[in-house]
Amino acid sequence: MKDCRQFYIYGRWVNPTYVHDFNVINPATEEPIATISLGSAADVHSAVVSAKKAFESYSETPLDERLAFVKKIIDVYQSKIDEMAETISLEMGAPLEFSRSAQAPVGLWHFQEIVKVLESFKFEEVKGSTLMRKEPIGVCGLITPWNWPMNQISCKIAPALAAGCTMVLKPSEIAPLSAYLFMQILHEAGLPPGVLNMVNGDGPTVGSAIASHPDVAMVSFTGSTRAGIAVACAAAPTVKRVTQELGGKSANIILDDSDFKSAVKQGAQACFRNSGQSCNAPTRMLVPRKKMEEAAAAAKEAATSTIVADPFSEGVTLGPLASRTQFEKVQRLINKGIEEGAKLIVGGPGRPEGITKGYYVKPTVFTDVDNNMTIAREEIFGPVLSIIPYEDEDEAVRIANDTPYGLSGFVTSGSIERARRVAKRIRSGNVHLNGARPDFGGCFGGYKQSGNGREWGEAGLEEFLELKAIFGYVAPGKKEL
Repeated sequence: MKDCRQFYIYGRWVNPTYVHDFNVINPATEEPIATISLGSAADVHSAVVSAKKAFESYSETPLDERLAFVKKIIDVYQSKIDEMAETISLEMGAPLEFSRSAQAPVGLWHFQEIVKVLESFKFEEVKGSTLMRKEPIGVCGLITPWNWPMNQISCKIAPALAAGCTMVLKPSEIAPLSAYLFMQILHEAGLPPGVLNMVNGDGPTVGSAIASHPDVAMVSFTGSTRAGIAVACAAAPTVKRVTQELGGKSANIILDDSDFKSAVKQGAQACFRNSGQSCNAPTRMLVPRKKMEEAAAAAKEAATSTIVADPFSEGVTLGPLASRTQFEKVQRLINKGIEEGAKLIVGGPGRPEGITKGYYVKPTVFTDVDNNMTIAREEIFGPVLSIIPYEDEDEAVRIANDTPYGLSGFVTSGSIERARRVAKRIRSGNVHLNGARPDFGGCFGGYKQSGNGREWGEAGLEEFLELKAIFGYVAPGKKEL
């Protein structure tokens, strides 16, 4: 087993204040693969003191120096990308092929995107006689999840570094090994001591200590809505900025003029991808009522062609869920769907046939789902698709918006103009038209209980900046500095 008990504070690996070992479990075998320490409020305080000290100088570094750090991180990350992919597959169960094509590279893509943003971003601009100046907000607490570990770490750290902020990171204790490797990458890249610090731990202890610490100016949190509420409550007394990327229950509206069978199969595959453990997964598929049987057949075909096996086996498209807790939650909700009368087309409770160990779930499809059923309301976070019928376009939009969440949406149509029109009516932070992939130059974030604030690209950079107006900066009648 790997020994990853130390934390990274002020450019050094240090022992925790108190011994509190925690085993990291391989979800494919249910066996421990590493030991980390769960930190305490004292460890968080040390990390914040380190970040606060580093902020004094790092916040004043010229843009070209910060850009050089980002580019060096890119170089080192590229040299370790295979190791990163294997680490992610080992700790959270993503198929190795998927880790190599998406889970590991996405961390790199966010750093590459922030380089593009910095090439044209204006930190200072004169408007009238006033200088509008964008300054780093301060020490930032970053709390990240286990489902896309490098995506969520990088889409926070890249813009924070670019802005001139310093940070304290708490990765998920379920999948902390990729974060441990990432800190080694940053250390090798020569980041100044204290700019980025890492303390492992759980949410109620370390997460709460970060959110409530008076010297943390901002908390960027990704996780469940329930945990996001707890972070916001802990942060409220110190009136710090809180950005949250929370849960989702995204609707996938397949319109009657689409290439229907293909759209259904692609939508089901997107729901199952990453074992359904994506907050923006299209878990509610909305189809014309008259096409329900056709949709059921196409979704079943997608499910039965999904290969569920060990993440390191060749050709695997679906690995295990990341933890026993998640496995038990998904099993409970599958059973709830059956109890409430949804029609089970394929999949269902229990592990796939022939698998006796590991947190594997059958790709599951329900049809004739009512939008008031539990499986249509709650975020399942597993490979479970709910197909909901609608009568016309207006009802499809109404059902799509009838959710406490608003993270993402999907629209498929044979007419791009129609798809655009429907997309503008969906109350979510992003919408994918006709299977469009994410654009890291765009933005990511949600409406309603899916959170607040935005990540990725220029919008993500803005979250780590304060806007200052310096009046009278230019003398009356002057047009430039």
